[in-house]
Amino acid sequence: MAQVIPESWQVPQRFRQRVGASAGRQRAMHDGGHLLLILHDVPKPGDDERAPRIFWRAPDGSFKAKESRGDGLPSLKRHVEGFKAAVHDLDEKVDRAKLAEEIYQVLRAASPLARTTRNLHKALQEAREGIEDKDIISLRDAAGEIERTAELVVSDAKNALDYLEAKAAEEQAAFAKKTAEAQHRLNLLAALFFPITAIGSVLGIELTKGLESQGAWLFWGIVIASLVVGVAVRASVNKG
Repeated sequence: MAQVIPESWQVPQRFRQRVGASAGRQRAMHDGGHLLLILHDVPKPGDDERAPRIFWRAPDGSFKAKESRGDGLPSLKRHVEGFKAAVHDLDEKVDRAKLAEEIYQVLRAASPLARTTRNLHKALQEAREGIEDKDIISLRDAAGEIERTAELVVSDAKNALDYLEAKAAEEQAAFAKKTAEAQHRLNLLAALFFPITAIGSVLGIELTKGLESQGAWLFWGIVIASLVVGVAVRASVNKG
């Protein structure tokens, strides 16, 4: 099993006792001028596991980073810069997103990133409280700014989703209104022509009615009377 803290590091035994089989949460440990930083890498959407990043500052001010050769301070700075770049990338995606699916994907990535950045800032603040080091102070301040930006990205993404939802509801309401108006017009037309249709159907039955010998005036009279009745029915429907 791989050691969380490299065996070659001359760290206080207390650090090893406080670290289990896994790195655990992001935090800072102090002992006799030694500083151990347990941080997490930039999270990926849908990945529940957080890859640990381990940094050690000796009392003489030298830094070491696990899986990194030479001075570990540049590696720690790159680690913080990685969060800054990830947040900036999501911020640009929010500005470009037009569809709900695009915004959802940004929010899905931004939420764990904001949480990890918040804990990164907290761990560096803990480190600052135990060590007087200008580099730690600068990294702590940078992490605080990244945390604020990440929270703004999450807030902007949520607001964008709320806006799209409200816009879709507004468009649906407008469509429903137009549909109701079209249906109303159709009802008015049906009311207008219903009497003449009904009378025409009755008169079209093949029975001897005694009207066959009448002139064309009777036909037109029935049409006009039916239209008058249709207008009356239409007015009644419209009024209702």
